[in-house]
Amino acid sequence: MTAMRAIDRKLLRDLSGMKGQMTAIALVMACGLSMMIMARGLVVSLEETERTYYGTSRFADVFCGLKRAPLSLESALSSLPGIAAAETRVTGVLNLDIPGMKEPVDGMVFSLPEDRPQRLNLLHLKAGRLPGPGRRDEIAVSSGFAGAHGFLPGDELEGTVYGVRRRFRITGIAMSPEFIYETRAGEMLPDPRRFGVFWMNSGELSRVLGLEGAFNSLSVRLSPGADGEEVKAGIDRLLEPYGGLTAYDREDHPSAKLMRDEIRQLKGFSVAFPAVFLAVAAFMTSAALTRLVKLQRQQIAQLKAFGYSPFSVGAHFLKFALVPAAAATLLSLTLGMWAGRAFVSLYHRFFQLPYLQFIPDWAALAAGIGATASAVALGVLGAVRRAAALPPAEAMRPEPPADFSPSRLEKMGIHRLVPPSFRMALRNLERRPWQAVFTALGLALAAAIPVLPGAMADGVEYLMESQWSLAQRQDATAALLEPGGPEAFTALARFPGVLSAEPFRAVPVVLRTGHRKWRTAVTGLPRNPELNRLLGRDGREMALPPAGLLMSEKLAEILGLAPGDEVTAEVREGRRPVVRTVLSGTVSDYAGVAVYMEIEALRKLLGEEGTVSGAYLAVDSLRWDDFLAEVKKTPGIASVASTAAVLENFRSTTAEMMGLSQAIYYVFSIIVSFGVIYNGARIALSERGRDLATLRVLGFTRREVSGILVSELALLTLAAVGPGLVLGRWLTEAVMESAGSETMRFPVIITGRTYVMAAATVLLSSLFSFAVVTRRIASLDLLGVLKSGE
Repeated sequence: MTAMRAIDRKLLRDLSGMKGQMTAIALVMACGLSMMIMARGLVVSLEETERTYYGTSRFADVFCGLKRAPLSLESALSSLPGIAAAETRVTGVLNLDIPGMKEPVDGMVFSLPEDRPQRLNLLHLKAGRLPGPGRRDEIAVSSGFAGAHGFLPGDELEGTVYGVRRRFRITGIAMSPEFIYETRAGEMLPDPRRFGVFWMNSGELSRVLGLEGAFNSLSVRLSPGADGEEVKAGIDRLLEPYGGLTAYDREDHPSAKLMRDEIRQLKGFSVAFPAVFLAVAAFMTSAALTRLVKLQRQQIAQLKAFGYSPFSVGAHFLKFALVPAAAATLLSLTLGMWAGRAFVSLYHRFFQLPYLQFIPDWAALAAGIGATASAVALGVLGAVRRAAALPPAEAMRPEPPADFSPSRLEKMGIHRLVPPSFRMALRNLERRPWQAVFTALGLALAAAIPVLPGAMADGVEYLMESQWSLAQRQDATAALLEPGGPEAFTALARFPGVLSAEPFRAVPVVLRTGHRKWRTAVTGLPRNPELNRLLGRDGREMALPPAGLLMSEKLAEILGLAPGDEVTAEVREGRRPVVRTVLSGTVSDYAGVAVYMEIEALRKLLGEEGTVSGAYLAVDSLRWDDFLAEVKKTPGIASVASTAAVLENFRSTTAEMMGLSQAIYYVFSIIVSFGVIYNGARIALSERGRDLATLRVLGFTRREVSGILVSELALLTLAAVGPGLVLGRWLTEAVMESAGSETMRFPVIITGRTYVMAAATVLLSSLFSFAVVTRRIASLDLLGVLKSGE
């Protein structure tokens, strides 16, 4: 035990002398582990909350909308094989006039059964109560909407339901598992000031909607082991005569899909980034320990001469790697938990969940610690093996001197063109090519990491400034409650302040190609739209073909389609025609997936003339208030989305999330770049301390001696920046591709500013490292270094 304490005291002394390098290594490891703790904890938190909430609220497995069906059909639906519970309801659109808001507010309103409790999609009450049976004026509102406006139970609202003007009293604030992500269809982000979800008694809502004794929405819970596809097929057969749309399961529910997309992205982040950081840390540890073994050859020989076994010596040097790994684990627990809780607080702005707390994934943490220890152990394995296998007699002899024959550059005569200190730096790099390559690789990774957050910011800026101004050039999008004829479009075009108007016609369809199918809507537009324009990947405006479809690139990828391929479209409205058409091209969009068709061709397919579902409108800014006032007085309008409001919401909601992500990535990239450069500088200083001290004794100034080492490191840094920026682009493209989904995508836009910021991060870290190492060179003990037996 006494002997082991002696060797451990040696370990502590050596660690004290290498505290700068060990700290740098521990910080890089902590960055990787913190990222993993944060991402994996968020995954567990969301999955656990989702599982618990969906279970306790009896969230349905299958959903289907329809035009109108008698309530007597509910028993036939409930008796379908595989259905454990079925619940029918009515749903519609509610428009509100909120005091102090010029913009109209709209939302979805759902019925609540009056003669029994809810069977499925149970509401979670945050305050108050649900509307009482038979109470016509009572309403419950969603938590996000209430929070955005400061509404409380007892407050009153004035609004219109399908042309019927009503005054409501809020009885409760509720959450629904159907609206964890509370947003309009097709929009990327929630806008609780302008959109909400509401619940009324079924009798009153059915009367207002003209659906007494009928329903237009169905939710189903499956029996254990039931075949979901067979159940959906049975529902479609029963509801088709009643205007039934295609039944879909929970995976295709908009809110649930967005939640799963977020979890999938977090899972990718929890693996990719920690792997990069741990690889850098393993390289740094390997370089430091390899040099330490070279410096302590004689000490290794003495340890073995005093009876220490090769295993004990190897374990001693392995502890040099495990100590920073242990320190990194403790630090990452604090950083990872803080970052995870910070993101959870942001998630409360996006996801309406009754409870969401950060839950660390202890199993993943244990695996991460094991992966860290394994990565570091593999990195130092070579050095440990050499220390354990070094014979005492050989270890007592100094290491063979380096080859001092003229280098290739010197033979080429290039050395005459540079100062002596720079020549020495070039010579040293050429004599240790692999060490230079690995140091440059670590610096390249440090330069690559800040490219990603910069590219994310560039992508957001592109969406806000370019995509909205180039593609969505309308000031407002007005959607009708029901499709209207030419007179409906004319009325919209004559609203106060409207400068120009373009119609659109949206029809639900099911697209089929091979064994793949997709439930979506086809939007009919004029052949050359001027307001809501369609853009290709290169930003080029695309015209709708006289026949065939244009669709989102992402949807074409999901369906495995290329331009020219055939696709079957099953229309789920009106006469329900089934047509075979072709994909004429793809458009570049970033929110949801869409399918477009020339509006006259779509009308011909439907057997209609001049029918519209709404219009895109350009409105005179000076008459914007008059336009909004007219909208509020028009009962046939389901919703009006202001492009400026959408842009403002996108800017405000993404700014905080992106800001936190960027701050974390930038701090981590600074730590990595400083750690790699500082570690390399300290290793170079320890390797060449005797040479530098000799030069000082021979008359070289401190500045000249420092210039030799700094020139060497500066060459490596400059050589690594360019490849690092290229590596950063590849990393960004890989991350964006893996994170993209049909609900949301970000373009890979990397501006010169991002590249400059990434390069500056590495260069500034290098300058700081150079300053630290230069101070150590200035404080060299010349006599002590020259007396060393190295």
